[in-house]
Amino acid sequence: MATTSVAADLQGRNNRDTSFIGHPAGLGWLSASEFWERFCYYGMQTLLVLYLVHYLLLPGHIEQVWGFGAFRRFIGWVYHSQSQMALASNTAQLYAALVYVTPLAGGFLLALNSTFLIALALLLAGVGCFKANIASQVGALYRTDDPRRADGFQIYFLGIQLAVIVSPTLCGWLARDIDWHLGFVAAGIGMVLALAIYLMGRSTYPPEPVRTVGDHVERPPLTARDWRTVALLVVLLPLLALSIIGNQQISDAYLVWGEKTFQTVIFGINLPITSLVSMDAIVSAVAMIGVIAFWRWYGKRWREPAEITKIVIGVAISAVGPLVLAGCAVVVDSTHQRIPLYWALGFHILNDIGFSNVLPVGLALYSRAAPKGLGGIMIAVYYIHLFMGNLLTGYLGGLLGTMPNATFWVMHCVLMGISAAILLLARIVFAPLLVPQIEDRSGVAAAA
Repeated sequence: MATTSVAADLQGRNNRDTSFIGHPAGLGWLSASEFWERFCYYGMQTLLVLYLVHYLLLPGHIEQVWGFGAFRRFIGWVYHSQSQMALASNTAQLYAALVYVTPLAGGFLLALNSTFLIALALLLAGVGCFKANIASQVGALYRTDDPRRADGFQIYFLGIQLAVIVSPTLCGWLARDIDWHLGFVAAGIGMVLALAIYLMGRSTYPPEPVRTVGDHVERPPLTARDWRTVALLVVLLPLLALSIIGNQQISDAYLVWGEKTFQTVIFGINLPITSLVSMDAIVSAVAMIGVIAFWRWYGKRWREPAEITKIVIGVAISAVGPLVLAGCAVVVDSTHQRIPLYWALGFHILNDIGFSNVLPVGLALYSRAAPKGLGGIMIAVYYIHLFMGNLLTGYLGGLLGTMPNATFWVMHCVLMGISAAILLLARIVFAPLLVPQIEDRSGVAAAA
């Protein structure tokens, strides 16, 4: 009883805490820790496909990687392609995908060619243990009926976007102008800082359950409605995976294609192609702030839409983004000239306004709609769509060069449009299952 009382007291204080821009203090510490973890992740991911195409897969280097021959045969067998672009794209996205179902030492082991695959394995283990758990802690800062939940996840993701502004440009500059491996080392340092910040803020996090010998905590049995909700959340995963392919392609085939498409000299400075990722992060950060402000303004005047509705709106907007890239491809093919970066800016604006209503809002949906006692599990389930989406993105990225570039990007638009249409249908038919049941003080369940 004492343990339960202490936990409830701390949770209650977190629910009333508004010390971090109207949110619990723990959100600030968790967001800062996530900033540096994502600095590590995106610094490494942004370099990976370029590192493979321009360095590691070249003769004289690839032979140094332990076990890469078997790995190459595996990729060729799974994806039925032996092209260098397919190998690079699928390797990069396989890493990005596995992160979400499993990176301190890994970042530094990438400083050696020979330990490349071992480093990826360690990164997977480190990020895999970190990612779902920290997001679950963000959700646990709020009561199920706390309207700040979606807003809190968007602020949390804003920290991620700020990391992506800095990391690709800094790590890309180190890799391009000094040494590839130094770019990876800089990414690894970010994980050290993430761990330090996380430990510093532990007193502000939701309490961990403390059990003594003989304790037995029973989880309430799942009702028929609970099972239907869980089933629906699982069924939505492939649709969410389709919805993110345009965004996930930014650190993959988009960079390889963009090297030959965009003018990257601005005011006499030749920017690394990885700056496109930083451009996206800047636009995304502004878009995230704008979306948060818009929904706060909207909520003061009208009833704010449910999370699933916001997701549908977001996917529909971001699905238009690849059409801009298709237009770029048509212009380049007809003029045989590189085009200004403002074309890329148009794509990023559409993608990021939409995406701001997808990934963070999806986290809020899965943590909020989950049956009692399954919040952490359903957040881990939610990340499976990133596993699926990154695998699909890698496969699609491997098709670059096998079809007209305009067709390549229209394909992304069509797949995302299909996702938006089916998600809208799911919202119309199954919306009641995505509204959590809240018990009032009398113990009677009611819809939130």
